[in-house]
Amino acid sequence: MHKGVRMPGCLREPTPANNVKIPKHTASQYIRPIKTIGNYTGWHSMAKLIKKRSGKTGLPPGALIHIGEKKTEKARITIIDYDEMQLQEKEAASVEECIPFKDKSRNTVTWINVDGLHQVELVENLCKCFEVHHLITEDILNTDQRPKIEEFEGYLYIILKMFCYNGKENTLITEQVSLILGPNFVLSFQENTRDDFRMIRERIRTGKGRIRKMGADHLAYCLIDIIVDNYFLVLEALGEKIELLEEKLVVYPTPEVLHTIYTLKRDMLLLRKSIWPLREMINKLERGECALFKESTTIYLKDVYDHTIHVIDTLETFREVVSGMLEIYLSSMSNRMNAVIKVLTMIATIFMPLTFIAGVYGMNFRFIPELRWRWGYPAVLLVMATVGVSMAIYFRRKKWI
Repeated sequence: MHKGVRMPGCLREPTPANNVKIPKHTASQYIRPIKTIGNYTGWHSMAKLIKKRSGKTGLPPGALIHIGEKKTEKARITIIDYDEMQLQEKEAASVEECIPFKDKSRNTVTWINVDGLHQVELVENLCKCFEVHHLITEDILNTDQRPKIEEFEGYLYIILKMFCYNGKENTLITEQVSLILGPNFVLSFQENTRDDFRMIRERIRTGKGRIRKMGADHLAYCLIDIIVDNYFLVLEALGEKIELLEEKLVVYPTPEVLHTIYTLKRDMLLLRKSIWPLREMINKLERGECALFKESTTIYLKDVYDHTIHVIDTLETFREVVSGMLEIYLSSMSNRMNAVIKVLTMIATIFMPLTFIAGVYGMNFRFIPELRWRWGYPAVLLVMATVGVSMAIYFRRKKWI
């Protein structure tokens, strides 16, 4: 089950004008990190909206190339085979250890999880072992896919986006999770080596809930459910940042606040891009259009669908709030500029008659009576002071200053 999310109350990234190229020795002036606002640093949390696909240009369909972040650590395969009475768990050293579990006549449920997609040969061999179509293998290795569901003979292919908020570095981490659901097995492929499904593993080990009594479709549901629940954790963290940013915006709007607003808009655009297709996918599963999901499991999928709708509603609210914050920022900066101009205008208005008087007596005429008068200079100063003070008092009564 998910936790509640508190509700808080488009700019382009700054570039030099006229698309002027930045020399290497001055580029740091434009991409330096901004100041931290309530432990939220803008530039650190910006995730890529589109990943590079140039490596696949011109290649035939089904060409297996990993598209995503390159990693150096070794990929890991874990196997969990269970039923209501027994449990077997191990880490496989090679794909060959997975071969005994592809037998569809087995009465147990097998979950094979792969952490790390950068080892293309490993993913290819595992998919061949379970007779997965090569186009599906291509999609697994391409981590820039949108959430979707595809049904094949004997198995179901599901793509989802997993999000995680790193509180220490204030970054939004995203990864693609691919699931292949068969009659008695589930294959899951993750980009990172983080154990995002540790809660599912613990439930299987301890036998809590219905997971040990149900089939592979219920296991797939549990994996989808925990991914959706993680969205609430991310939205909760973003909601706290938005509340803090609102306070900062009202008290003291700065360019750093503007950069943070821009970063939040990018993060929520990335979330929206991944969550909206998920709604369609869950709705298709809920309607029972996929034969591998039993009727006993589709009931639970309705709960996941409700969670997805809640996530979308919350995300749309946050996007409206951030857009409103941008308008508030621009209004605040405009008000501050107007206040400065107002003060300067008052000062200029007060000195206008004084400048006129000084200009009159500064003219180079020979016959100006006051020039030879003994008290002329003090009298002019007194008149100028009287005019200035009178105008200041008038402006004060009008509440202009």
